[in-house]
Amino acid sequence: MIYHNRRSIPYYSFQNLDSYPELQHAVFTRHGGVSPPPWDSLNLGWAVGDDDANVEANYRRWTLQFGIPRDDLATTHQVHGNKVLVAGAEPMGDVPGRADAMITATPLLPLTQRYADCTPILMFDPVKHACGIAHAGWRGTVARCAESTVQAMHSQFGSDPADIVAAVGPAIGPCCYEVGAEVVSAIERSQRQPEQLLSRPSNEGGVHLDLWTANATQLQDAGVGSVEVAGLCTSCHRHIFFSHRGDGGKSGRFAAFIMLNTPSCL
Repeated sequence: MIYHNRRSIPYYSFQNLDSYPELQHAVFTRHGGVSPPPWDSLNLGWAVGDDDANVEANYRRWTLQFGIPRDDLATTHQVHGNKVLVAGAEPMGDVPGRADAMITATPLLPLTQRYADCTPILMFDPVKHACGIAHAGWRGTVARCAESTVQAMHSQFGSDPADIVAAVGPAIGPCCYEVGAEVVSAIERSQRQPEQLLSRPSNEGGVHLDLWTANATQLQDAGVGSVEVAGLCTSCHRHIFFSHRGDGGKSGRFAAFIMLNTPSCL
């Protein structure tokens, strides 16, 4: 990932997606907003206890920086599943439906979701000029949300998975993500080669889950041609990102967005 800090709202971008001027995207940090502790400062989550006025001010800050009308944002009510919504030409509003992924072939329609340990996944098909965004914690990973998003791009837009360029963003890493027996069992039932995703870093510790590799593997198994993995643990880097586990359950939400440009923007 590439860190950009020359503007008022710092953000990260992915090197493989930066190669395409017909696309805009970003993964934001916890910095650059107005929210007080423990949501300091660019909290973009509405249901975490922060004042709504602060959250709205934070949205307006980052959309202004990227020249995006605030009311054009498309997002979902995230439910830790694998449902994929297709975003069209009409604005979808703040919470159009319950889903953990969105795809679109409509230019200038920004897709955004929120995270605080779950995995951001961005996708772009430069051939069909379509993009998508997904949110996968352990439940979304078990439900194979990343794979479902690839399949939806194929069925809706005719995307060849080999043409898709994808990125797996900052999420809690295998260094910090200790999980219980329920999660271990679900991963073993739902993932190919689960032994590569589950580890025991020390003899005294519990089992740890690698969400990064799990979702990257799903993308590769679905035929995606290029996958970049950030490899940044939100819990280890909670001074940069919000982390539900690292912040002891009282935390904000950072966001990612992706948007197709029009030919006139190039």
